[in-house]
Amino acid sequence: MTEETPGFEEKPDVPADGTPEETEAAASADKAEGAAPAGDATDVALLARLDQARKALEERTADLQRLQAEYQNYRRRVERDRVTVKEIAVASLLTELLPVLDDIGRARDHGELVGGFKSVAESTETIVAKMGLQQFGKEGEPFDPTIHEALMHSYAPDVTETTCVAILQPGYRIGERTIRPARVAVAEPQPGAAPAKDDTKSSADEESGAPEEG
Repeated sequence: MTEETPGFEEKPDVPADGTPEETEAAASADKAEGAAPAGDATDVALLARLDQARKALEERTADLQRLQAEYQNYRRRVERDRVTVKEIAVASLLTELLPVLDDIGRARDHGELVGGFKSVAESTETIVAKMGLQQFGKEGEPFDPTIHEALMHSYAPDVTETTCVAILQPGYRIGERTIRPARVAVAEPQPGAAPAKDDTKSSADEESGAPEEG
């Protein structure tokens, strides 16, 4: 049998040109170099997923903004339609009441608006005014075919343009909507009448001593 020599222990193999610490450091470096490519691949995958998530978020945000804009347009359209329907309904109701208002006006002109009828008439006029009904049409104003309806025509020497000389029936409007034109009698200047003399020009001519045209 071979006897072991006391005091001798087996030692790991050590390279001839390095210490055990250097050998361990070299092994760790080899492991790190082997693990580096795997870490780079993980980072690339994470960046790709992050970019994909960012694009998806941008798409969802754009969809949400588009839906919000469509909803706001829908609300405005509904509100506009609601106002239009209300105006049409009010205009239809007030149009039916115009003959009543005409009767009230004729009764007032003839002094017949007295007693209980006067109270009812004034209440009716107050109510329709609160609903936005406005009366228009005055004698002496220029004739406008968009708001006036000429029922009578004549010539007059004292007008320089087509003028409303009598209001046969007042006109009514709601806001900018005309529900009945004013029915009027109009007068035009006499055919061949000389235009009105310019007093300002005549005075200037007199002051300058300019001779009159013969």
